[in-house]
Amino acid sequence: MGVVLPSSGVRLGPIEAKLLAIDAGTTGVTAVLFDGDLRPLGRAYREFPQVFPRPGWVEHEAADILSAVDGVVGEILAHPDAGGVELLGITNQRETVFALERKSGRPLGRGIVWQDRRTAERCLELREGGYGDAVHRQSGLLLDPYFSASKIEWLMKQDDQLARRTRNGEVVFATVDTLLIHHLSGGAVFSTDPTNACRTMLYDIEKRAWSPDLCELFGVPIDALATVNESTACVTYTDPGRTAGRRMSIHGVAGDQQSALFGQGCFEKGSFKATYGTGSFLLLNAGAERKDSQRGLVTTLAIGRSGESVYSLEGSVFICGAAVQWLRDSLGFIGDAAEIEALAGSVEDAGGVYFIPAFAGLGAPYWDAEARGALLGLTRGTEPAHIARAVLEAMAFQNAELIELFRAESGLAVERVLADGGAARNDLLMQIQSDLARATLVRFESVEATARGVAALAGLGAGLWSDPGEPMARCQTPEEVFTPKLEEAARQDRLAEWELAVRRVLSNTTA
Repeated sequence: MGVVLPSSGVRLGPIEAKLLAIDAGTTGVTAVLFDGDLRPLGRAYREFPQVFPRPGWVEHEAADILSAVDGVVGEILAHPDAGGVELLGITNQRETVFALERKSGRPLGRGIVWQDRRTAERCLELREGGYGDAVHRQSGLLLDPYFSASKIEWLMKQDDQLARRTRNGEVVFATVDTLLIHHLSGGAVFSTDPTNACRTMLYDIEKRAWSPDLCELFGVPIDALATVNESTACVTYTDPGRTAGRRMSIHGVAGDQQSALFGQGCFEKGSFKATYGTGSFLLLNAGAERKDSQRGLVTTLAIGRSGESVYSLEGSVFICGAAVQWLRDSLGFIGDAAEIEALAGSVEDAGGVYFIPAFAGLGAPYWDAEARGALLGLTRGTEPAHIARAVLEAMAFQNAELIELFRAESGLAVERVLADGGAARNDLLMQIQSDLARATLVRFESVEATARGVAALAGLGAGLWSDPGEPMARCQTPEEVFTPKLEEAARQDRLAEWELAVRRVLSNTTA
């Protein structure tokens, strides 16, 4: 199979093709160059600043994100193997939202990040007002400040001029994918896809359209939202002035967690992955029929083998790799994130220390926006190494708790977990996770599943292959497999101790 690429008119097969994927995460932007077999040829990365105006508030400057995007795109397109790249995929942190001026695309203030908790009281008010079931029925989500809708409502309530301009059609509320597409296309379109739209709490996941009811509830005009295109659609083309003189088709767009699910080859019902990034996100492909959780997982949209929308159950952990950054940047325990493995591995256990990383409240299964982080079990003998190990264990405990929930709600054994994300490079974390989850963890040679997923979507949409499983099978070589070593009785004891520790930080407002 071949495809006629947009600017050259040359028909290329998968072997000759090159694909560029931009992964705009929470703390940095990565660009990865792939060949037609989805093997990485080059990688560029830029961090950008985090803004914390008040406790519980997290913001981003659009200019910082876009500067990082421009930097990594320029670097990767200068790569010796980057000749002929004409397909671009975009994947991104979800739920973060910016107000943009429709005419110019100019940001009208900082964006509110998914970790932000400022609308916790409003979400509680809506839950107590009886809106939770209606919101969940249409969006698949739970009323929580994590999602975009209450952030947009807050922006308009705090700024009368913004609200007026929004009503006049002068404002677009953009998730990060929309921000990047508009920027890279030179302002051509405001576009998003179903996997990002469904995380706003304004999208009907059954009708696959913006919900008039949800938009009315949060006071958001539907025309202030981006156009929803399929994840494999050719949305537009890049402005060569933005992409080092290249004109590329933006042919694949997906939220980062759904992109990682696709990038792990989880096309079939029951396939399961865990991504270890700023947060940790566990997704189960639930297939074509909707299945709702009764105990704190959310129902969301993912992407099937042919690029079609399917349902997924998701467990969201707000703080994972961000806790390592905290050790590095706030406590100074380590100089580089990779150093945590050696520090934590210098002790046999955490010395009775438990770390609850509720910096942004707690996500699934608690959904407690008012919970706060804690270090428990400290003694005079506690050393930095014990705290470092407790941080790694906290990542694994949170995921193990959710894996048990997936087992209970899906009826599946979940014996095999595909692991990706930056923190998945940590061998000690992977072994702890395997032990606490009672599951085999498979880590592929390249942990760039998020970028690989959107590159695969771009190639699928452009016709490079009819079945993305073919290049996936060629590029996915397991680097290591981690199997459980902890006795079951000891595992259950540790999970029970973790649950007791978490209960110590829960607020009285848990849904």
